Amino acid sequence: MKYVHRFKNGDKVNLNNFDPDQHSNLSREKCLELTHKLGMELAELHELMYAAADTSLLIVLQGRDTAGKDGSIRHLTTYLNAQSCKVQSFKVPTEEEQAHDFLWRIHPHVPRSGYVSIFNRSHYEDVLITRVHKMVSDSIIDRRYSHINEFEKLLTDKGTLVLKFCLFISKDEQEERLIDREQDPSKSYKLSVADWKEREYWDDYTSAYEQILQRCNPDSAPFYIVAANHKWYRDLAITDTIVQTLQPMRATWEEDLKKRGAVAMKELEDFRKGSSGR
Repeated sequence: MKYVHRFKNGDKVNLNNFDPDQHSNLSREKCLELTHKLGMELAELHELMYAAADTSLLIVLQGRDTAGKDGSIRHLTTYLNAQSCKVQSFKVPTEEEQAHDFLWRIHPHVPRSGYVSIFNRSHYEDVLITRVHKMVSDSIIDRRYSHINEFEKLLTDKGTLVLKFCLFISKDEQEERLIDREQDPSKSYKLSVADWKEREYWDDYTSAYEQILQRCNPDSAPFYIVAANHKWYRDLAITDTIVQTLQPMRATWEEDLKKRGAVAMKELEDFRKGSSGR
């Protein structure tokens, strides 16, 4: 995956060594061109996956406030078929959700065979904000890493492709985006004092993300880091990674659908022969 970065599972992670401003020396115009071409291919692959109905795709978007989760979703849904794509946001747990295990509210929203689900934040909030604000003990957080890995293994064993993206922006870029919301009336509805308060825990969140990338990053459910200071590069990186993940299954899906078509055609021919003999 040439536009994203991934640490090996278990490796020590230092996000301060990652440049959120990188763009592979590509111009905005070139990125937009490449992204649209990949988007059209994504649309084709999604259609094949939906028709074959033996694989599903879960896209997890994690990132700090203003990192671009909403923008990434708007971009992806331009190319994904709405009838087989679902977007789910996870906010502060309700009283009902808190009365269950932390994965209880997640499982109903994973995609059925042939479908795509996009998570705007996810089960990883329960090892991020809960760790930063010390809502639960370190021992519980430690167990949750294992629970998450087991949960995602359950999904992949069932045929769900799990792609997780950490949208990484710089602290300065986040500040610019927050101030932009104040100055642009069309974006003022996004204003939240909480966003500014959470900036005070920047280093703590960085540490929490480093632990996630170290502990919950198996080959079967990889976590990719996306340089997200440039929105146009962010969209390219995510789209390219999804397409490259789905591409190897194109031939299998096409062959399977071809065989199904042949069976359906034979049934139709037999039906017509039987009807003509009456």
